[in-house]
Amino acid sequence: MLGFSIYLSAAVTEEVKQQIDLYKTSGFHGVFTSLNLPEDDPEVLLDRLGELGAKCQSRQLELTVDVSQQALERLDLSLEHLSEITELGVTRLRIDDGLAMEQVAQLSHEIPLALNASTLSVENVDELRKNQADFSQIEAWHNFYPRKNTGLDENWFRRRNAWLQAQGFQVTAFAPGNELRGPVFAGLPTLESGRTKHPLAAAIDLLRLNTNNVYIGDAGVHLTTLIQFVNYFDQQIVMVHVKPNGDVPKYLFNNRLWHQRPDVARDVVRIEEARHVKRPAIYPENTELRTRGAVTLDNQDAGRYEGELELVKRELPADQTVNVIGHVVQRDLDLLEVCGAGQTIQLAWS
Repeated sequence: MLGFSIYLSAAVTEEVKQQIDLYKTSGFHGVFTSLNLPEDDPEVLLDRLGELGAKCQSRQLELTVDVSQQALERLDLSLEHLSEITELGVTRLRIDDGLAMEQVAQLSHEIPLALNASTLSVENVDELRKNQADFSQIEAWHNFYPRKNTGLDENWFRRRNAWLQAQGFQVTAFAPGNELRGPVFAGLPTLESGRTKHPLAAAIDLLRLNTNNVYIGDAGVHLTTLIQFVNYFDQQIVMVHVKPNGDVPKYLFNNRLWHQRPDVARDVVRIEEARHVKRPAIYPENTELRTRGAVTLDNQDAGRYEGELELVKRELPADQTVNVIGHVVQRDLDLLEVCGAGQTIQLAWS
């Protein structure tokens, strides 16, 4: 499942509600927010939560709220009176630390819960089982890490998720957005390796590392990025935006869908169909240095490789048999690394 974040430090305006509508129609099913905002007026915070909850209910979106015991006390809310919380439209509570597993087990029969995926211990799980927790109501959610260099290590993350899933938990983690949230403005990823990545590439990385659900941690993504999410999760298409370098053969346009070959190369994404497409002769032109992201077409001097279409993943020297016909835009370069065997690819020329 895909989700996004809406923060209550600002009002839930009509613009925010339109943003929620756009995410919903784009295939996102969950919303994350936090009540751990000590600088905000409690009454204002609850009013905004109620507005957000009502909007989520109207669009059938799950609303997960990050809470702490301290935040609940400040807002004059109690886990012993859950109706006060659920009436605000909250469908899941993410509880970090500080709550006894016995109480978590009891709450799991009343409302879906999310526990801290990074700190949940074997002893915690044993306590949950001992107290007959409803494991179908409990998920494991990782944190996001605003401070640079503090995000999780990929290998540890993969092993951790495998263990959590073996205990019966669904695992959720965060990818960064395009519209970075303050006050640090360094992205809100779970993995340090995802901090500066394209949000879709970061999301795909999380899914490949034993993650069940991915949420955008930051305040939002650009419309072009949202379209890329829709293309990938609805149709399994990786769309990359390309700036042409001179005249590009017309047969490469028309929203044609290409596929990466089943034998994945180290240095380039090789397009399987390109050499077999009916096309005019390709004369040598722009046979220059192939930087990362270069889109190349082999010319007639390449012999039987004429028409070979590639997307370059790492810098390669100039080759008199290879024309550089365009460049993947900077923001989409990370998407080259997620193109696996047989991946459907769309080149969006701009």
